[in-house]
Formats: sequence, structure tokens, C-alpha cells
Amino acid sequence: MKRLSIFYLFLGFLAYGQQYTKSEKSRIMEGEITTPLPIFQKEDSLQHKVLLAKSIKVKPRNRYTKILVNRMKLALLSTKSGVGIAAPQVGINRNIIWVQRFDLPQKPLHYFLNPVITWKSEILNLGPEGDLSIADFRDQFYRSKVIQLKYEDLNGKKHIEIIEGFTAVIVQHEIDHLFGILISDKIKEQKNKNFQSVQTYQEVVK
Repeated sequence: MKRLSIFYLFLGFLAYGQQYTKSEKSRIMEGEITTPLPIFQKEDSLQHKVLLAKSIKVKPRNRYTKILVNRMKLALLSTKSGVGIAAPQVGINRNIIWVQRFDLPQKPLHYFLNPVITWKSEILNLGPEGDLSIADFRDQFYRSKVIQLKYEDLNGKKHIEIIEGFTAVIVQHEIDHLFGILISDKIKEQKNKNFQSVQTYQEVVK
């Protein structure tokens, strides 16, 4: 019985996110914490290794999570043209992303902690994508047109949203980063698949 209790305690520990390691804390607090963290690049072999690693959950109400979220936003803003960023791109393999919300008025930036796509449409978009971590790479990718996303905020509150269009594309791209998937590798897999154009209709209200 005691072993079983310890096992469930361990599962609960994993479910709510592990504490930051010493190296993660050092990275998050590196330099002035009100400045952007540098963005990792595929061309650097050590940074590429981080980009290919799978990320784990974060504790929303942890002080390091808040600092990391803020520095990720600054890193994204420093690019001028970026529309999304994931924590591995600043060297931290944790489940955090920032996305520009083209589906909302004023197109604000929005962070998502521990995001999970719980449903996605079979109907796909085809459009261009680039990556802040891969210089001079751009190609056409298929992504689900609509997704349902479950995530948390810094207060630990859980949310569920239906997200459509280009914003849904960005979310899918950034969540790929959390699984160590880069678009430069994804394009190779995509070329082995077949896609067909389908026609859709919308009712006209008179």
C-alpha cells in the first residue's frame, strides 16, 4: 500500500510539472531579467540538440515560469517580424508558447502554458511558414484549419478554446517545437504524404 501511494504521488508530481533544474534557473536568470533571452539556432550543434528535445510541463505559479514567460515575449518582440515562439527556442525545454492572435481584435500576443491540442479538423490550410531558429528557410505546410486547445495561465487557471485560421497554424507550429519537431524536418515527412483539394460551401443567408 505504501509503495502504491508513493507511485501515485510520483504521477501527481509529473502531472503538475517538475521543478526547474539548476541549469534551467541559470538560463532563465541569465543577464538582466528585463531583457530578451537569445533565440537558439539550428546551425549551432549544441543549440540544435536543445531544439530537438521534447519539453515537459511547467508549474504555472512558479516565479521562474513568470520570468521565463516575460523574457520569451521580449525575445519574440525583438525579432520585429516573428508571430510565435516556444520555450525550447530560448533554450528551455518547457511547455510554454507565445502566439500572435490574428483571430482577435488588435491582434494581441498571448502566452499558453502546458498547451495541448485536444481536437483538430481534418480540413487543412496550406500556407508558408518560416522559423526564428532556422535562417533562410521557408516552405509550404499543411495544417489543420481549426483546433481545440487546452492550456493554463500563470494563475494556474485552465482554459479551453476553439482557434481557427492563421492563429491555429501558428499554435500548431509552436506546439511542434515542444515535441522537438522542426519544420525543416517536417517538410521531409510531408513530402511522403498525399493531399487532395476539396471544395467547401457556406450557406448564403438572404
